[in-house]
Amino acid sequence: MKKEEKTNVCRVLDSKKIEYSLHTYEADPTLTGEQIAGILGEDTEKVFKTLVTEGKTGQHYVFVVPVAAELDPKKAAKASGEKSISMIKQKDLLPLTGYVHGGCSPVGMKKLFPTFIHETALNFEKMFVSAGKVGCQIEVSPKELIGICNGKTADIIV
Repeated sequence: MKKEEKTNVCRVLDSKKIEYSLHTYEADPTLTGEQIAGILGEDTEKVFKTLVTEGKTGQHYVFVVPVAAELDPKKAAKASGEKSISMIKQKDLLPLTGYVHGGCSPVGMKKLFPTFIHETALNFEKMFVSAGKVGCQIEVSPKELIGICNGKTADIIV
């Protein structure tokens, strides 16, 4: 990508001097996370999706899980200290985070929400998450990602 084409995620990581690699592919919002992992030539355990939820208290939470996995609402609620957790409506994603469905990243949201990254991320030297735009992924150190998101690791999948 040309410098002027960098996403907000890239600009945030650059400003924090965090090393990453940007990977692009043809933007297709119908692609599944598993298909994106295949395009990247990576194992589905190493490519993560970003899910935005709301707790019973009204607080929003971000959960980053492997693309082939499913968020466990009970484990997510326990990790966040909520009685229950539910996914936000897709129409609320852009106004809340600044990102569209399929391009949501835990980095650079409009507001820093409590963020939980599935504990298996620490098994890898590098992991993939959305670069904030459909058709773009960043490859970054899980520890660096946890640090920039002020995140925590937890067992949050089914």
